[in-house]
Amino acid sequence: MRIINLEIIGLICYQLTQFATIALSPSLRYPMSEPQFSLSDYLSAVQEIIRLSFDEPVWVKAEIRNLNIKGGHYYLELAEKEQDTDKVIASCKATIWKFTAAKMVLKFERESGIELSKDLNVLIKIKARFDPQYGFSVNIEDINSSFTLGDIAKRYQQILARLSSEGLVHLNKQLPTPFDIEHVLVIAPENAAGLGDFKKDADALHKADVCHFVYHTATFQGNTAAHSIMESLSSGLRQWAKDYTLPPDLIVIIRGGGAVNDLAYLNDYDLAALLCKRKVPIWVGIGHEKDRTILDEIAHRSFDTPSKVIAGIRNVISERSQDVMDHLQRIQLLSQHQITAYQSHNDQLLNRIKSQAENQISTSHLHLQVAKSALQYFAKQQLKTASTHIESLMRETLLQNPKNVLAKGYGIVRCENKAVRSIHQVHSTISIEMQDGYIHANVNEVIHHD
Repeated sequence: MRIINLEIIGLICYQLTQFATIALSPSLRYPMSEPQFSLSDYLSAVQEIIRLSFDEPVWVKAEIRNLNIKGGHYYLELAEKEQDTDKVIASCKATIWKFTAAKMVLKFERESGIELSKDLNVLIKIKARFDPQYGFSVNIEDINSSFTLGDIAKRYQQILARLSSEGLVHLNKQLPTPFDIEHVLVIAPENAAGLGDFKKDADALHKADVCHFVYHTATFQGNTAAHSIMESLSSGLRQWAKDYTLPPDLIVIIRGGGAVNDLAYLNDYDLAALLCKRKVPIWVGIGHEKDRTILDEIAHRSFDTPSKVIAGIRNVISERSQDVMDHLQRIQLLSQHQITAYQSHNDQLLNRIKSQAENQISTSHLHLQVAKSALQYFAKQQLKTASTHIESLMRETLLQNPKNVLAKGYGIVRCENKAVRSIHQVHSTISIEMQDGYIHANVNEVIHHD
């Protein structure tokens, strides 16, 4: 860029109008001699200065704040922001004319895989243009696709490095996969094509009362995308806490479709950190097979499309169902084997008990026979002994019969017809029975034994 001095400006103004030379002469330093010019003359001079001074295009870094396409022409608003505050410190209008737009934009999008749109940081070759009627703007003559890719990649790596240094990047990945997926919170753009694909299978699961889905919408494009997703997730979890006693088994974030460069809006540290700290596994399906976002890096599971997310949920449910069936069959098989083993063991025990019982009965029967024989023997001995004893008693009884006793010379003393066993029973008269008769006597004296 050439340095403009007063002599060059004077030359330009002289070529335009005669009074322009007067306007830039030393006499203008004195206020009383200041001339008056028309706006068109003044701006025309500025136009010529800019045309001559900025006649070569230069490479400039800027952010596309806005972009509109009319009649094949691209109308942009460029800006530069302070790094820390995002305050705009410079801005201007820019144009890509129709006759160069198709080739230039197609080349950029083919090389970068990114659609030219607002909020992109770009390195563009521009040439200044000033029009007295429409003001200052620049014409864009080329776009460096490598710079935009590098800027996106640089921000991506910075976020990933920060999450790694803070120990957040693997937190959600380390959560166990739910044993059974029954309740799912879904965050998606409203009326998105990918959401429709997701809901086809999700509705079937919901109708079968296998898994229930609760949907909340968010914006996935533009600078507000990350904030919108965070707000949707927070409000969704608050509502969930009111409606359910347990947290969801999964949080699903799906997008599906849309421009590839819209993925850059999802590369946000605050959003990624929030998701990392969730205690519920997060599955994402952003909708592009080749391009990844920070959400893919930190999610518990990442899928290419929303359709694959619901397929993953369906597969987990199917696998768990199959696991249950396999375990049930195994339990049945083991139970049958155990029952058979117990039956066999029981049969062995029964046979053993039966054998031992028969042996016990045989032994008891033998003991009983022996006891019976012994009892019979002892009974006979007892009977014999008793018979002998009875005979002895009978002989003794017979010997002690009063008649036998009387025959031996003994007598029975009676008093008042009662046998006398003591002198105290004797009264004045007694009767004495002898073998051959009775003696009645009067008692004169009773003498006690000393």
